[in-house]
Amino acid sequence: MNFDLPPELLALQESVRRLARDKVKPRAREIDETGEYPSDLFEAFGAAGLLGLCIPEEYGGSGGGILGLTIAIEEVAKYSNTAALMLLLTRLPTGPVMIAGSEELKRRYLPDIAEGSRRAAFGLSEPGAGSDVVGMRTRATADPDVPGGFVLNGVKCWMSGVAQADWYTVFAKTGEPASRKHDAITAFVVERAFEGVSVGRLDDKMGVRGVDTGELVLEDVHVPPENVIGEVGGFRLAMLGLNSMRPIVAARGIGLAEGALMYATEYVKARPAFGGTISDLQGIRWEIAKLAVDIEAARLLTYRAAGLADEGRFTREWVPYLSMAKYHATEVAVRASGLAVQLLGAAGYMKDHPTELWYRDARQLTIVEGTSQVQLDLIARGVLDHHLWWD
Repeated sequence: MNFDLPPELLALQESVRRLARDKVKPRAREIDETGEYPSDLFEAFGAAGLLGLCIPEEYGGSGGGILGLTIAIEEVAKYSNTAALMLLLTRLPTGPVMIAGSEELKRRYLPDIAEGSRRAAFGLSEPGAGSDVVGMRTRATADPDVPGGFVLNGVKCWMSGVAQADWYTVFAKTGEPASRKHDAITAFVVERAFEGVSVGRLDDKMGVRGVDTGELVLEDVHVPPENVIGEVGGFRLAMLGLNSMRPIVAARGIGLAEGALMYATEYVKARPAFGGTISDLQGIRWEIAKLAVDIEAARLLTYRAAGLADEGRFTREWVPYLSMAKYHATEVAVRASGLAVQLLGAAGYMKDHPTELWYRDARQLTIVEGTSQVQLDLIARGVLDHHLWWD
C-alpha cells in the first residue's frame, strides 16, 4: 500500500503551494477587511488551470478529479478560506450536472466554468429548510405553455457566491409543497439572466468574507425542459452531490488547521518566556503534538474519501467514510484555530496576527454542507446498517 501521491498530483501540490504563498497569503487580511470579491485571485486560479481541476477533459477541464481539487484547496486554505471557497464553487454547483445531467447540459455549462468565463452557485437551503432538505418550500410547477418545462417560485438562502454567479443549480419541490417524499424534489439549472431571477439580501458574515453569501429570489421563473438535471424527483441527486463534496469541504479544514498550527509554532519558538521560549514548555509542546496527530489523521481520512469519490463511491454505503473526513477535518480546524489564538495569548486576539481570522473562518466549516451533528448521525447510521463494520 503506497500512501504517496502520484507525480502529477505532487507537481500540482507544489505549484498551488507556490501560488498560495505568492498570491493568496498577501491578500488574505485585505479580503477579510474589505469584504470585496478578489477578482485578481480568481484570474490567477484560472491562469493556473485550477478552475477546471474537477471537470473532465472532454468538457474543458484538466481531469484532476476530486482528489486534485482537494489537494489544491488544502494549500490555498492555509492562508484564506475565502480563496479556498472560490475553488470549491467550481465543484458544488457542477456536481449534480456531472452526476446526472444530460450530455447537452454538460457541454453547455461545464466548459465555461473550467475556463473561468462563467461562475455558478448552489441553491438547496432555505430559511426553514437547512439540514431538513425535504422541508424546502421553493416550488416548481409544470409550465402550461412549454411541455416538460417548469415555473419556479421561492427563495433560497445562504448561497455562497450568489452575487457573482452566472447560473445556479437549484432544487425545488415538483410535488406537493408539504410533501416529505424524496421523489417530490427536482434539480434545475437556472440562468441568472432568466426573467424573474434576482439576488436578494446579502448576509453580513462573521468570517469567510469576500465571497458573497445571500438569497436567490425566484419569481415565476420559466425553466426549459433541457435545464432539468436528471430525472424529476432529485432528492437522491442532492445527497449524491453533497456526499461527493465531503472531502472538498474537509480540505478547507485541513488547510486552515495547518496554517494556524504552523503560524503558532513559529511564534512560540521565537517568543521569550521564563528564561527560554514558550516552545520549551512541555505543556505547549504536547498541545502542538496532539494537534499534529489530528491533522495527519484528518488528511488520511480526507485523501481516502477523495479517492472513493473519484471512483464514484459516494452512494449510501460509502457515506460513513465520506462523512468521517468532513466531520473530523472541520472539527480539527476549529480546535487548531482556537489553540493558535491561545498559544499567542493576548497577541492572538488582535488583528496584528491572522489567528483571529482563522478562528472566525473555522466556525463556518462545521456548519456548511452538513453540520457536524448531521455527519455524526450519518456515520452512526452506517455502523447501525453495517455499512461500516469490522467483521
